[in-house]
Amino acid sequence: MLATFVLFLREGLEASLIISILFAVLRQLGQMRQARAVWIGVGLAVLCSLLGGFALYLTIRTYDGSTFQTIFETITYLVAVIILTSMTFWMQKHSRLLKKEITAKASTAGSGFALGLLAFSTVGREGLETAIFTLAIAFQTNGLLLLIGAALGLVAALVLCFFIYRLGYRLDFRVFFRVMGIVLIFFAAGLLGDAVQNLQQLGWLPFGTAVLWNSSHLLSEDSTIGDLLHTFLGYAEAPTVLQAFFYATYLLIVGGIFAWITRKTLTPRSNPTTSTSVAQGQLRG
Repeated sequence: MLATFVLFLREGLEASLIISILFAVLRQLGQMRQARAVWIGVGLAVLCSLLGGFALYLTIRTYDGSTFQTIFETITYLVAVIILTSMTFWMQKHSRLLKKEITAKASTAGSGFALGLLAFSTVGREGLETAIFTLAIAFQTNGLLLLIGAALGLVAALVLCFFIYRLGYRLDFRVFFRVMGIVLIFFAAGLLGDAVQNLQQLGWLPFGTAVLWNSSHLLSEDSTIGDLLHTFLGYAEAPTVLQAFFYATYLLIVGGIFAWITRKTLTPRSNPTTSTSVAQGQLRG
């Protein structure tokens, strides 16, 4: 539940910010008559993401317990790791240029169809990413709790975006996405460990299978705390040598690069109100 809450909060806020910037740009360009096309694009993107993710989930559930499901789970984990990593670095890199990029795209999109397509592709990308992440989590948790967490995360993102856009609520987006990036890097490391574990169970990685420890009697992955630690930090009650190696290597390499990039982008001794004002200016255009 908490995992989907974090994911939908992060993805929902990013999509909401982009659409808010797009509406602010349309207001500046005097093209608010095209707002309906933007909303249609957003609605279609959300609908396609929901239908696509739901169809995949139902299809795979018919193979519950089979080798095919294990293979599909592994592929989903690996794809989620790649997308999580890339989107974490992408948002950190483009957060300052987000308004400029959206303005340029909106200015060249003269027709309502083009603006709707822009909204569809923008929200659709976030929806596709979220569907893959949610599908990866769905293999590990209760379906009802997953939906509750997703709904709460999305509502929180929309409420936060409303306060930012309408009431001038102050939020340092670089800090927000930096914190979310750290959480998602740990989450991706855990998914990579799960993928390695599945590959070893399939016999595709027959080496490094020795178990480092077994803490199931102290903290089982099936318990509430164990499940939370497994979801967010990649905790494994009986990790293999290869699983722990990939987990630690991913955290050292990706986490190290992310820490270096974020430390580089944050200006020392900067005025905290400056970044807030810039963020508000981006939303209000």
